[in-house]
Amino acid sequence: MKPKHCLVFFAFLCSQALATFKLQEHFQWNILDYEYPSEEARLQAILTGRFKPENNLPVGIEIWNDKMFISVPRWMEGVIPATLNYVPLNIPVKNPRLIPYPDWESNELGNCEKGLSTVYRIKADKCDRLWVLDTGTFGIENTTQNPCPYALNVFDLRTNQRLRRYELRPEDTNANTFIANIAVDLGDTCDDAFAYMSDELGYGLIAYSFRENKSWRFTHSYFLPDPLRGDYTIDKLNFQWGEEGIFGMSLTPPKADGFKLLYFSPLASHREFVVSTQTLRNSSKVGNSWNEFYALAERGPNSHTTSRVMDDKGLQFFNLIDQNAIGCWNSEKEYKAENHGIVDKDDEELIFPADVKVDRNENLWVISDRMSNFLLSSLNYNDINFRVMFAPIDVLVKDTVCECRPNDLSGLRIPHRFGQFPVQLYSPYPGKSLF
Repeated sequence: MKPKHCLVFFAFLCSQALATFKLQEHFQWNILDYEYPSEEARLQAILTGRFKPENNLPVGIEIWNDKMFISVPRWMEGVIPATLNYVPLNIPVKNPRLIPYPDWESNELGNCEKGLSTVYRIKADKCDRLWVLDTGTFGIENTTQNPCPYALNVFDLRTNQRLRRYELRPEDTNANTFIANIAVDLGDTCDDAFAYMSDELGYGLIAYSFRENKSWRFTHSYFLPDPLRGDYTIDKLNFQWGEEGIFGMSLTPPKADGFKLLYFSPLASHREFVVSTQTLRNSSKVGNSWNEFYALAERGPNSHTTSRVMDDKGLQFFNLIDQNAIGCWNSEKEYKAENHGIVDKDDEELIFPADVKVDRNENLWVISDRMSNFLLSSLNYNDINFRVMFAPIDVLVKDTVCECRPNDLSGLRIPHRFGQFPVQLYSPYPGKSLF
C-alpha cells in the first residue's frame, strides 16, 4: 500500500472507531423524588398538587468533590419543589432523592431576592464556587411567565452561602430572551472571572465580569439558527426546533497570549464558531468586533448539540442529540467532520444526552433524560428515563480519532493573533480572506 493510501486508510480507521470503554451507569431514575424535611411534608405536597413527580425533568449537572448538582427547570408552575439540587456521589442507592441546594428557602418560586425560579445548566469553578443563572421564569414556550428578572448567582461551595446575586441589565436581554447555558472563564485569580451566557432565542451573548460586577451583550449573525438545520428526529420522534440559536459553549485552556477561545454553536445548526475571550472580556468591543468571530466547518449530518465541555488537555466533548451519542474532538486537529469521534452511543441509555461535564479527576459525566419525549410526547414511568453515567477520559477516547496524533494528520496551523490556530477558518464573505 502506498504511503498516501496508508495515511488515508489510517485516518478512516481513526474517524470510524468507537470507544472500546463505554460510559458506566452511576444513577438511574424512573421518576424524580425529593428529600423533604419529613415524609408527611412530602405526602402533603403531593396531595395539594405542589409536587407532581411526573412533571420533573433533570436537565443540567455539575460535579464538585463528592456532590453531584442537578437542575430541574420549572416548566410547570408550582409542581417542581426545587430547581437546584444535589445528591451525594457516594450514596449507596441508584435512584437517590434530590436535596434542594443550598436549602428549601433558596428554591422558593417567586422569591426574587433570595430564591431561584428556574435553573438550567450550572458550572463549578476551581475556586470552589458554583455559578447559577436563574431565568426568573416558570412555564415553557407560550406558557412562560417572568415573576423575576434574570439573575446570576454565585455560591461558595465550602460554606453553601450565596456570594453574589447579579441581575442582568435590561440592555442584556430582549423580549425573546431565553438563556439556558453558561460558561465560566477563570483567570489567574478568583476575582479575575467572567461568565458567558448564551441567549438562545434572543440571539445574543452576554459577558459578565466578576471583578467589575457588570455585564455587556454581544450580537452577531453567527448566533442565529441555520434555516436548513431546524428538523430533528430523536427516538423515532420527528419535530422542528427551527428558532434555536446560540446554545452550547466550551472554553479552551489558555493560549500563548493568556486568553482562551470560546467555541459555540446554535442549536439549529451543524456548524461550529469561535471567538477569543480577549474580545469577550472587553466591553468596548461590543459594537466593534464583527470580524473577531470566526466560522468553522460543520460537524456533519445529524449533529445538533446543546452541551459541550473541554478538558484541560484541549479535548472537547459534546452531546449529539440526534444520534443518542457523545462526540469528541481533539482541538490540536483541524475542525472538520473526519476529526470528530464518537466515545459512546446507545439507543436506549443515551436518548437525549442533555448535559456533559468533566470533573477534576478527568472523568466525563453525562446525564440523559429523554427530553424530547417529555416535551413533545410522553414518558413511561415504568421505564428507566433518566441516567447519569461516567467514564475516565483517557480510556474513553482510546482507539477513537480523538486519541490519534500522527504528525501527518495534524491540523493546519495558521499563524494568527490567537496563536497557533489548528483549524481552517471560513470567511462569511466568499473570496474574502480572514487575515
